[in-house]
Amino acid sequence: MSRFDAMYASGVPPWDTGRPQPEVLLLDAAGEVQGRVLDAGCGTGENSLYLAGRGHEVWGYDLAPMALDQARAKAKRRGIAGVHWKLQDILKLTESGPRFDTILDMAVLHAFGDAEWKLYAKSLRQALAPGGCYFGLAFSEHEPQDWGGPRRVKQAQIRALFKEGWAVEWIRKADYELAFRKRPAKAWLAKVRKSA
Repeated sequence: MSRFDAMYASGVPPWDTGRPQPEVLLLDAAGEVQGRVLDAGCGTGENSLYLAGRGHEVWGYDLAPMALDQARAKAKRRGIAGVHWKLQDILKLTESGPRFDTILDMAVLHAFGDAEWKLYAKSLRQALAPGGCYFGLAFSEHEPQDWGGPRRVKQAQIRALFKEGWAVEWIRKADYELAFRKRPAKAWLAKVRKSA
């Protein structure tokens, strides 16, 4: 059992709020979510289900079978059939798989260590269509560390990771909702476009 599956088995993980992240709603309302969408690290599927309900073609990838089982059950209960669920390591996306116009990462990047970051950027690049965009939400260095949680990320680290073969269009302050507290975590949301 993976550490993520173990977290689902022991209860509700901190990231599973039972609703889409507000930043996903804002991105969709602003017209930023385009074409075929990958929800990378989709968990129990709230972001995927929201976007599919809005008419987007969505693929939800996760490494935790328990999370995907819950996502499929939610989709069935809600009558939403527009999501392609897949057990997939997002560090191992390939050019031979589906190509996406939009990749959403609602708090996956900060779960990786330094060695995995380069693999992740390479994997994202392989899965994105030319000109496609990656939207990544990660805890910022402004989120206190007194409660633990994932690593904190600085804007400069995001810019350095997406330096070659990418164009960082913007990074802005954002909120990340958590299941166990009322106050959202302080985060960065980045829009990064795959360049030629």
